[in-house]
Amino acid sequence: MAKAGAGERFGRVRTRRGAGPAHTKSAMRVLVTGATGYVGGLLVPRLLQAGHEVHVLARDPARVAGRSWAASAHVLRGDVLDRASLAPALAGIDAAFYLVHSMSGRAGFHERDLAAAGNFAGAAGTAGVKRIIYLGGLGDAATGLSHHLASRHATGARLRAGGVPVLELRAAIIVGAGSLSFEMIRNLVERLPVMIAPRWVYQRVQPIGIGDVLAYLTAALDGPPLDRVVEIGGPDVLTYRAMMLGYAKLRGLRRWLVPVPVLTPALSSHWVHWTTPVPKALARPLIEGLRSEVVVRDPAARVLFPTVKPVGYQEAVAAALAELDRGELQASWTDALAASQGDTVPCLLSSERGMIVERRQVAAGAPAAAVFRAFTGLGGRRGWLYADWAWRVRGILDRLVGGVGLRRGRRDPDAVRAGDALDFWRVEEVDPPRMLRLRAEMKVPGRAWLQFETQPRPDGGVQLLQTATFAPHGLWGLAYWYLLYPIHGLIFSNLIRRVAARARTLAAADARP
Repeated sequence: MAKAGAGERFGRVRTRRGAGPAHTKSAMRVLVTGATGYVGGLLVPRLLQAGHEVHVLARDPARVAGRSWAASAHVLRGDVLDRASLAPALAGIDAAFYLVHSMSGRAGFHERDLAAAGNFAGAAGTAGVKRIIYLGGLGDAATGLSHHLASRHATGARLRAGGVPVLELRAAIIVGAGSLSFEMIRNLVERLPVMIAPRWVYQRVQPIGIGDVLAYLTAALDGPPLDRVVEIGGPDVLTYRAMMLGYAKLRGLRRWLVPVPVLTPALSSHWVHWTTPVPKALARPLIEGLRSEVVVRDPAARVLFPTVKPVGYQEAVAAALAELDRGELQASWTDALAASQGDTVPCLLSSERGMIVERRQVAAGAPAAAVFRAFTGLGGRRGWLYADWAWRVRGILDRLVGGVGLRRGRRDPDAVRAGDALDFWRVEEVDPPRMLRLRAEMKVPGRAWLQFETQPRPDGGVQLLQTATFAPHGLWGLAYWYLLYPIHGLIFSNLIRRVAARARTLAAADARP
């Protein structure tokens, strides 16, 4: 049986009886920014399924090359912080989705968000774009918002200043497999039978399923352009405590929450850092936003989008769990560079003076396809084939200094695509069945890559090449490399042999009748 398309898997638009299928009345040429993020990565196939001509803006087009929809969309290089790069991408566009925002609390993120929104709004106005659709965050400014939520609202205002009608959809927690806020809740409940309950877990929130968010975004293309804020949410208003216990009930888990009088956002972010895959750099702005009640106060969405019928929290959680059980995760919070790099554009592997390159090779004794499957299957629950304990210790040490550690795992146990997070690496390039290159995202005094390749041998066999590359930063970078060289040498020399052995095992299994 063929797998369902991305638009079918990630929630359907629910319509009134007799209203007909929920699709746009006419195809448009649309531009999607933030397509390497969670919502954007799911929105693109939804728009394609609806018959639109989809253009995708990406700072690094290679990061979307492995997506199932990449061949059907027009991928363009551009950066919202570089206005000159936006004009070609916006030329001839009818509607643009603005799904860009900084998640980290790094210094200057608010100013960068406003600059990016101003660039985009100005370029869209010059290009004659008819509407912008922006996904922001719920929250009442009169009650005092966190710096992060206030920045989301200010970004919407800056977009509207460009003269193009802007529909700003504001949502709270998005419930879906791979959503940052949902994955935080899921991991807390799964891992901790007894949880401390700071005051923020008693704050009210109105969650919404990812399928319904996509339905609202897609429906925003219907009818005349709207220039206003629309609050969207599911039918249930809950506390975070109720959300956690509701998740536990669905999973058949018994969980207890112990109230504590004080647990600051800083302390809470450390707690989340050590008990979930979410690093404290992302957890802190997320938790600071929880001090505000985020519920829908204006029911206009029901009137403006009558065909969208949001599901309740329990149904949205059940759908997310089913998605995880099927192992077909198409997008995740880890896809975005903000999951590890903040707003930093990653440096791709290049030939430069001062790089340390260590190359190993062995005869694989298996076809190239089996070798490729062996090295692209590293990490996650399968582990690293040799001295897995050492990889786990390295992940713990990375978490100690605020790094990503190993808890991110991998999106799929076997398949990889450019841009995927893979433990404390990022897939920089994948070329089946020839090559996989990983870029280190753990904290190191320099930049590091690990690359695997298959090459044909003169005797008709396959050679497996493994290359570790390190660009040290200063004297400490050099000291780091040479101090750890004996350990790295032991691990990497055995790793390549284990990869070759696994390739032979996979080839033998394929040959069985």
